[in-house]
Amino acid sequence: MQQHPLVREAAETPYEPGQAAFFDLDRTLVHGFTASAFFRERLKSRAVSAGQAARTLKDSLSFQSGRLGFSSFLVRASELYAGMPEDELEAIGRKLFRDRIAGNIYPEAYALVDAHQQAGRPVVIVTSATRYQAQPVVDALGADHLLCSRLEVEDGVLTGRVERPTCFGIGKRRAAEELGAKVELDLGKSWFYSDGVEDLPLLEAVGYPRPLNPDRRLARTARKRSWPTHELSSRGLHATDIARTALGMGALAVSVGAGLPVAAATGDLRRARNLSETLFGELGTRIGGIELEVEGEEHLWSSRPAVFVFNHQSAIEPLLLCKLLRRDFVGIAKAELKGSVLRPAFDYAGAVYIERFDKKKAVATLKPVVETLQDGTSVIIAPEGTRSPTPYPGQFKKGAFHIARQAGVPIVPIVFHNSLDTLPRKGRVVHPATVQVTVLEPRLPEDLPDDAGEAAHQLRNAYLETLGYPAE
Repeated sequence: MQQHPLVREAAETPYEPGQAAFFDLDRTLVHGFTASAFFRERLKSRAVSAGQAARTLKDSLSFQSGRLGFSSFLVRASELYAGMPEDELEAIGRKLFRDRIAGNIYPEAYALVDAHQQAGRPVVIVTSATRYQAQPVVDALGADHLLCSRLEVEDGVLTGRVERPTCFGIGKRRAAEELGAKVELDLGKSWFYSDGVEDLPLLEAVGYPRPLNPDRRLARTARKRSWPTHELSSRGLHATDIARTALGMGALAVSVGAGLPVAAATGDLRRARNLSETLFGELGTRIGGIELEVEGEEHLWSSRPAVFVFNHQSAIEPLLLCKLLRRDFVGIAKAELKGSVLRPAFDYAGAVYIERFDKKKAVATLKPVVETLQDGTSVIIAPEGTRSPTPYPGQFKKGAFHIARQAGVPIVPIVFHNSLDTLPRKGRVVHPATVQVTVLEPRLPEDLPDDAGEAAHQLRNAYLETLGYPAE
């Protein structure tokens, strides 16, 4: 997959003092509108009445048609939060980010933000949205500054009023100018990425106006002014991606179907699994348009059997592991998957189920895992125990280290940099992508700290550093 031209431009343009990269939020960095997730959550929790919901929808249509100004729209919307503790809305924002918004961040956004920061430019998200919508995105992308609309708070409680001026239209430009004066940024040398014509004041002020996923009016203006425009299509539903996903599920059925006759004819279940896993890895990635760029691939074969550990971002990783490991491995799965419709496939693949929330049962289930390793079959495990909504890995649990020590086999860390690009958390449609993979050197059991908690901490730091985050 080729590097996006915007990322290439950001990386290759020489840095000059005062440069910065400004980004709008909704439909620029994130597919769709973050406010929609908040409104649906309020409806789901029955925190708004039918009348309030109807009025909000009417106001939204009036704003979109130009009959209602943004400030008036935000004032009316914020009235729904009057009397709510601010920390409660912050918690809702974090939850909605994990559950709904994180998966809608464009993969190119991560790359574009990183390219600007690597070039030495601070990244500023400037949005008409509120901090409760935007801050989790700022944190996930590692942006340097946030300029946004603000709701009034008194004694930790939302009043239902809005602080003026709002960060919309000319308000965005003024907020950017104020920040520039404070931290010595030169708008004339800077970038601004936006989808909406309402952002013309700031687009006109910067040296690199970059309409991104532009609406029709902005696209028309961009053509008149010879501004380059770009579209991102790596999120949302597209017919070709839906077809790829359906065919990918078919590849799983074909792969299992190819192995079953081998098992029936020979009685060799291991041989049948190897055939199915190899075939699924090849067919699934090819159909899905997924390419792997692997650094340290030799470590996948130098020490087998092994405990292969990986950072768990996406449901696509079992497919990627089949492509990488090819044969002689089984997975360790959470016990909740026993009730999954995919359990027959997990059972056929030899998965060992572990009780994540019952330590006594979890310890008891380690014995067959150890025996599997001693029989020459590797195991794979996600030490986080669950998927992360962003590339930032969660805390590592101790199980993998207990297994490796008991079985006397090495731990081989597999680092997925961007598997979320092809299938975000809670996503249902596979998108074509190039997934970067780093395989770190095997950790021999005798080289691991005696304390499993310390071993987990050290390995997680290795993942953080490999992914470009500071160690903890």
